Amino acid sequence: MDIQITTKKSAGVERLLAVSVPAAAIKAVETTTARRYASTVRLPGFRPGKAPPDLVKKRFKDAIRQEVIERVVQEAFQQVIDEQKLKVAAQPHVHDLKFDDGEGMTFELHLEVRPEIELARVEGFKVQRPAGEVAETGVDEQIEQLRDQRAAWSPVLERPLPGDMVTVLLATAEDDGEIPEGREYTIVLGGNQAIPGIEELIMEMAPSETLERAVRWPEDFPDEAQRGKTKPVRVALQEVKRKSVPPLDDAFAREVGDFESLEGLRATVRKDLAEHAVREADAAVRQQLVEQIAAANPFDVPPSWVNQMIDAYLQVYQVTEDERDRFVSEFLPVAERQVRRDLIIDTLAEREHLAATEADVDERVAEVAQKRGAEPGQVYASLQKAGRLKEIERSLTEDKVFGWLLERNTVEQAN
Repeated sequence: MDIQITTKKSAGVERLLAVSVPAAAIKAVETTTARRYASTVRLPGFRPGKAPPDLVKKRFKDAIRQEVIERVVQEAFQQVIDEQKLKVAAQPHVHDLKFDDGEGMTFELHLEVRPEIELARVEGFKVQRPAGEVAETGVDEQIEQLRDQRAAWSPVLERPLPGDMVTVLLATAEDDGEIPEGREYTIVLGGNQAIPGIEELIMEMAPSETLERAVRWPEDFPDEAQRGKTKPVRVALQEVKRKSVPPLDDAFAREVGDFESLEGLRATVRKDLAEHAVREADAAVRQQLVEQIAAANPFDVPPSWVNQMIDAYLQVYQVTEDERDRFVSEFLPVAERQVRRDLIIDTLAEREHLAATEADVDERVAEVAQKRGAEPGQVYASLQKAGRLKEIERSLTEDKVFGWLLERNTVEQAN
């Protein structure tokens, strides 16, 4: 097909091409398409495949037109790839398409291509490994969380205190000044579940009491329209519950898990925190290495890949439509860094032959099976069904890449 392609923009990973196809080439495509339709469609009064081409063109004008457009765009796209040897990062976008009967066709083709990554410098960097020490205060905090999870809430007949759980009927005056019937809320005081003025009002009451007072909304209230406003509020305190945590003794340790004593529980918590600290320190070292390599070897990333990652996180976090713009603006730099990180790892894995092999995956599956006390074949089938094998392969590849990098760069232990 006679297609003229002119590059209008070539910057980084983006290409904008002007495409022009003469009328004669378009007519040839239309004729071929119409003949194919004529050979298959059924029209009243004609045997299958015997309808006149002109009648077919008239009857199926819109369908033929759409197919011609799709074929011309696809051929232009393929011609660009073949001539310029492009590695396309995403499906192209067509803009400003113009196509009238009996005329040629013009449009703009917007492409994103995979970046050319050389990574000329990946050695000689210096990174800091966090100390990763486990303080006893950290162990105490974890133990207290376990106690808090097993706390009991008991009703009290006195005024509530910070940390108490209250059930209230709460109503706020409407625009006309009238206070409607209250709605029931359960609030843990001091937990930022109610504005300070309302919490102060609640803590002045005893169960079964009702108070009404003007309350001022804070200046940092999420709803800008309500910030700084003062409105009458009515609160009826229905119930107060106070939390009591179990004693910190051996009996508590046995209740938590298979521990003979409190010291046994503390030892396990300390070990878990230490392992977590090691993983966090490893992750920090890897992040520093990638950031320094990226800074020394700048390259553009395809915007479509960044957008795909953002869309995935929008679904994972179930972001509502009204929060979408804020989330996207905040997460955009994170998504760009993640795409850049993946490209660096992929480039090194390919260049240095560090990609995980089937044997590597099998070995990791065998390790998982041994820990579970199961047959490797069963574990493999289970992981395959759950779509986890690619995840394992990726993890092993990353381990190989960072192992290779750690041999060529300096890691200093932070104080």
